[in-house]
Amino acid sequence: MIRSIAHIDLDTFFVSCERLVNSQLENIPIIIGGSSDRGVVASCSYEARQFGVRSAMPMRFALQLCPEARVVKGDMELYSKKSQLVTEILSSEAPLLEKASIDEFYMDVSGMDKFFGTYHWTDNLVKLVEKETGLPLTFGLSINKTVSKMATTEAKPHGKPYIGNENVQGFLNPLSVKKIPMIGSATYQVLSRIGIRRIQTLAEMPVSFLEKLLGKNGLTIWKKANGKDEAPVVPYVERKSISTEQTFLKDTMDLHGLRALLVKMVEKLAFQLRKEGKLTSIVAVKVRYSNFDTHTQQCRLPYTSSDHILIKNIHGLFDKVYERRMMLRLIGVRFSGLVRGHYQIDLFSDTPQMISLYQAMDKMKARYGKDVVMRGICMDALKRDNTKPVGCN
Repeated sequence: MIRSIAHIDLDTFFVSCERLVNSQLENIPIIIGGSSDRGVVASCSYEARQFGVRSAMPMRFALQLCPEARVVKGDMELYSKKSQLVTEILSSEAPLLEKASIDEFYMDVSGMDKFFGTYHWTDNLVKLVEKETGLPLTFGLSINKTVSKMATTEAKPHGKPYIGNENVQGFLNPLSVKKIPMIGSATYQVLSRIGIRRIQTLAEMPVSFLEKLLGKNGLTIWKKANGKDEAPVVPYVERKSISTEQTFLKDTMDLHGLRALLVKMVEKLAFQLRKEGKLTSIVAVKVRYSNFDTHTQQCRLPYTSSDHILIKNIHGLFDKVYERRMMLRLIGVRFSGLVRGHYQIDLFSDTPQMISLYQAMDKMKARYGKDVVMRGICMDALKRDNTKPVGCN
């Protein structure tokens, strides 16, 4: 059976949310992000994009391109609530729903044509979402996730294309290879240097050549260029929290060592957050004294996955919760209030330099292991490590 997969994308989601609560933002260039010159663009309206403004662009450069733009700091609480409302509406109707990010969804509506017609059914559901939330969106319907996502991208804003099985290759062929999901700038440069700039050229290349050129990704990219993608729509269950704790072989009062261990724990969990595309809004520290008394202290903070912000808050909580100055037998850190989304959600206060630093560190950790790069204080934690892990959940 030929599958029917719908991809739904909320148009300029952050901007649309801000316009719902402030009608004065309608029809003017809007930039969401840090308000300082060192800030970064998290999102922008189509009016701003006409001037060349793009996400992840330094704010200073964006305002040079569009000086009349209205800068809005951003409200992750609002965005999260609106995203959850959309999720609830879609999940109440869709037979199979995958939440790919805070503003992006996939639905498997295969077989619905026996009763309603897949396009008609999807269009009605999308109209319901727009009516109930006030948020504009675009959807694409096709035979798999890759083609439906590409159809959505080409149809923005507020388009609703249907790419049937017989039209898939005709739709893909004239597009740039950059339009294929998973092809970044580096891969595009490799393909462009040998004259492969359109999907038709890529689709007609021998797959063995692409495997030699691009390694293990060569086959996957060739399949996508030929409209093939077997990836299923997978229902996603949000994890409520992530945590780690350690029990000491010998009870300790070594404050320097304890604070160093907290930094090591935060780095581990923050890397996990960024790897999974999540942010946390609640952090907690747990301590257990030698007499087995256990205490926890937590606080709420703006959504983030940045080590330096989390470390500062965790150290502050530790200073509050560790008040007896007795020996400790256990210490732990927990992040909760998690939301999904691209790392750019966290750009409201980050600078381009800080973002580049985290991206470089994460790339090294992903390739060589999480302990390959760390803050200097974490080395003290390793030297003093007389602990055994209890678990990470």
